[in-house]
Amino acid sequence: MAAFAAPAAQNPSERGGPLRLGVDRALEESGLAKRLQRAFGFDTGIPVLLVPGPALAVLDAIRDGEIDAALVNAPGAEEELDKQGLVHDRRVIATSEFVVVGPPPPGPARKRPPPGHSAIELLERIQAQAAADPNVVFLSAGDGSGVHVAEQALWRVARIAPAAPWYVSAERGPGFTAQVRARGAYALVERGAWSMHGGAPSAILVEGDPLLVESVHAMRAFRVQHPAGRIFVSWIAGRRGRAVVARHGGYRLR
Repeated sequence: MAAFAAPAAQNPSERGGPLRLGVDRALEESGLAKRLQRAFGFDTGIPVLLVPGPALAVLDAIRDGEIDAALVNAPGAEEELDKQGLVHDRRVIATSEFVVVGPPPPGPARKRPPPGHSAIELLERIQAQAAADPNVVFLSAGDGSGVHVAEQALWRVARIAPAAPWYVSAERGPGFTAQVRARGAYALVERGAWSMHGGAPSAILVEGDPLLVESVHAMRAFRVQHPAGRIFVSWIAGRRGRAVVARHGGYRLR
């Protein structure tokens, strides 16, 4: 899992200053986290410090009290912490989906078939194609992010064990979506991030698959009690937070 650089933790009695909000990298890349940060600050006057990282690392940080709240998209891992009482006020604030992108079918764009709806069928075709074509690449986020967790679950359902040389992990540095486009690779990406940064030479090949539904949750930490923690979760799940989500491309209200 990729390292997560959270600000140094403090005792609850010492907590003040900005609310430290851990966010999955796709939610940062899509611009959703930034828009929520600005709107919350405008409405309440409370500053929020975004601390981006892979979803699983963000959840480790909130478990350990290194951040005050989190905005993530890995429900299975979130539920484990919730059951243990290590996060409070977990609320779903948006839904979206992951999509499979890659090289578009040959021929004029106006004659290409619309995106399919079966991710499993496409993964099977990619595996078969990779056996005959050394240029085929499936790029994995490989970092414990929400998109990586969803991708790994998809391979398990497909009963495929992806492996080198055609299955590779993204490099640290540039945004994941930018790397996918630069390499002309197949990949699972988050709809919101793709709406912001996706496009040619890649195209959406699968969308609307029930297996690819994404849920975005907000929650606050148990181990540290920032004075604004409850205010933030109530705001983001309430009328004003929902209005911000509704205006942002790639996401829907739950």
